[in-house]
Amino acid sequence: MRKIRVLVVDDAVVVRKIVTDTLSGDPDLEVVATAANGRIALQKIPQLNPDILTLDIEMPEMDGLQTLAEARKIYPHLPIIMFSTLTERGGAKTLEALSLGATDYVTKPANVGSVSVAMQRIRDELIPKIKMFCAKKAGGDAPSTLVPKPAAKVSTPFKKPVVARRTLHQKVDILAIGVSTGGPNALAELIPTLPGDLPVPVVMVQHMPPFFTKLLAERLTAKSPLDVQEGKAGEKIKPGQVWIAPGDFHMVLEKKADGVYLQTNQGPQENSCRPAVDPLFRSVSEIYGARVLSVILTGMGQDGLVGCEHIKEAGGQVIVQDEESSVVWGMPGFVARAGLADEVLPLKQIGQKIVSILKVGRF
Repeated sequence: MRKIRVLVVDDAVVVRKIVTDTLSGDPDLEVVATAANGRIALQKIPQLNPDILTLDIEMPEMDGLQTLAEARKIYPHLPIIMFSTLTERGGAKTLEALSLGATDYVTKPANVGSVSVAMQRIRDELIPKIKMFCAKKAGGDAPSTLVPKPAAKVSTPFKKPVVARRTLHQKVDILAIGVSTGGPNALAELIPTLPGDLPVPVVMVQHMPPFFTKLLAERLTAKSPLDVQEGKAGEKIKPGQVWIAPGDFHMVLEKKADGVYLQTNQGPQENSCRPAVDPLFRSVSEIYGARVLSVILTGMGQDGLVGCEHIKEAGGQVIVQDEESSVVWGMPGFVARAGLADEVLPLKQIGQKIVSILKVGRF
């Protein structure tokens, strides 16, 4: 089988070497060239015909955002993974890159203590994404550990789950959302479709590092009639407010005599993630039972699967994004295949469905 051809674009010699050595150590990958800035990279693309680019954001002459914008004019389907710094500036530029058409991003393994640790971070975070996006581009199957094999397109659940305590027109008291790869753009499309007088609170997990989640909340607020904030421990939730789990913290709910409050913790990662969807969904299910409406959007892996099991066991409802509109049909695919989805919908229909359910109760 032909190796995946990677073009590594970064102005730092040390970073280029670490990334190149790590990727070249994988039998499925081949680094066909490196480039020190975007101008050189754009010259090399037609010569080398790479399958994917890793693109640094901060570079001289032509930076990553300029390069991305130019590349998208000529190569609209070429997977491009941004390599960003774990800073507020890096987070802002990463979100801008995603809005300009970047396929995804990874953060640079800076200040990790050793080259070997940096290389392991690249193996854990960058290589799976390279294989995922190149498999999708080629129309083949991605690794089974990341996403289930594609299924026939359907507009109804794959199988009806058995649930507890269902009643017709069950009132919904909270909306819980889980999302990962492709999430910032998916949320930028979904959240503005929800009305400013939404009668329930919204809690959500987007797999993102520190700085990034706060910036995402600000961007969503600017696009939406709803106020989106990064979750803070001890804050009381209320209708019409959206809270996103802060980077590197799990977010859960806690019921008190006078209402329900947010809590955060740095407990062990779940599904290799922190924040993770499962802890939030478990706590939502424990407090609200059958009065939960949950949504699983595009994302790699299977975080949210166990949480959706808890929600269904308590009689709650689950909507998942369909494969065609997902950047990666991992998280929603696992939930759908487990028979936990009440409905599988294109992203553009999910907001309307949420509003409809909040008005009448159940499907």
